Parts: sequence; C-alpha cells; structure tokens
Amino acid sequence: MRVGLFLTCVNDLLYPRTGQATVTLLERLGCTVDFPLDQTCCGQMHWNTGYGRRVEPMVRSFAETFAGYDAVVTPSGSCGAMIRDNHPKAAERSGDAHLAEAVRAVVPRVYELTEFLVDVLGVTDVGAYFPHRVAYHPTCHSLRLLRLGDRPTALLAEVRGIDLVELPGADECCGFGGTFAVKNPDVSAAMGADKIRNAESTEADVLCAADNSCLMHLGGMAGRRGSPLRTLHIAEILAATEADPVDLASATARKGAPR
Repeated sequence: MRVGLFLTCVNDLLYPRTGQATVTLLERLGCTVDFPLDQTCCGQMHWNTGYGRRVEPMVRSFAETFAGYDAVVTPSGSCGAMIRDNHPKAAERSGDAHLAEAVRAVVPRVYELTEFLVDVLGVTDVGAYFPHRVAYHPTCHSLRLLRLGDRPTALLAEVRGIDLVELPGADECCGFGGTFAVKNPDVSAAMGADKIRNAESTEADVLCAADNSCLMHLGGMAGRRGSPLRTLHIAEILAATEADPVDLASATARKGAPR
C-alpha cells in the first residue's frame, strides 16, 4: 500500500522523531511511505481564528499534494480532524467546484495513525516493546471529532512489556486547544495542571497521546512542576522494539517546546 505521510507543522518543526517513528512503523507493517515535500500547514490556526478565506490555498495544496495515494496518514488527531471536518467546508465556501471535488476525492483516504493501523491494516499487535508504565491521554480532537475510541489503547495493550494504566479524568481537555492557550492562558494552565496531577497519581513513567501539540503543553507543565513524568507520542511507543528502544532520558529533554 502506498501511503502519503502528512507530518504536520508541529511535528516537522519540533518533534521530527514522531515522523521518523511513524515511517518506521508503517514500513515495518509493509507499507510504502512517501513524504511529499510540497505539503504545507493544514490551516487549522487560520480556520480557528476566523480567517477562513486564508485557508483555501492550504486546502488546495493538500488536495493536490496527496492526490493519488492509497491512503494519507497523519500522526495528529488534531490536524486529521481539521482536514476531515473543515477542508470540505472551506472548499464549498470557496465556490470553486473543482476544488470541492478534489477535496471530496482525497478526504475519505485521510487517516489518523492509530485509526489507519486498526481499521485499514487490521492490526493491533505491531511488534512493539516498551517496558514502562504508561497512561494514555485521548486528546479532544481525536476523542470528539475523529472518535478514535479504544483504537489507541487497543494498540498500546498489545505492546510487550508495557504497564498500561487508566488515566483519571481522561476525557477532560488538557487546556491546550491551539489558540485557546494563547487567548486564555490562565485557564489553559489550570486545566493542564489538573491533567498532570491526574497523570502523576497513576505513577506512570510516560504520558502519551496522539497529538504532540497537546503533549507540548503538558510536557511544559510537567517540566515546570519538576515532575518526573515524561511525555511521548504514541507513534514512538509503537515503533519501539527491543533492538531499537526509546531513550526516555531523551524524551525527558524534549518536554515541551524549546525555550
């Protein structure tokens, strides 16, 4: 299967190891993975702040760049939801029938990573090994818009050596919300602190999620609290093996965005 990897801005700029892990994982499962260099931002920030017309060139670029792939896979529930939920709306509002048709053609082939593994490849055991205590945070977009349900935890449960624990208040927002964190910093920080306290109560070594944007927020919160909790994208856990384990000391150093 020929897969186009939509890495997203956050991963490309701040968390390239997530992209590397995604490629490693998909190739291990028999996919041919391309990384189209013409890919750009999905336009989520613009859309969320009311600049709908500014999104149109990004929607057009995405539809053209990823046309022809058997599947388009992204390690981001947030950006995946933007494409699936809002690209069709933006295309229709543009009044460009050709653009609307191009978007309708590509959107059904866009999958968040864990969704692709479970629903398309039909696997939950991906051959991973991760001997650590892990709590999973279902981010808002993956939970409420993509409705990933138990797909991520089904994959994590099959990882050899893992101690997967339930996160109290898992369905509560972490407080990031993209521009929400900028517009409402005090509320955002309070919500993030609640999420970190809940994660710490599980005595997990690692808090993982399907969105590095939320993990950036939570990693920053954990670092400022002096918490030993690491944050790690689920792709990096699923790509890990005994021969190629994750360096948790490095994961600790990557908490939050560089300052």
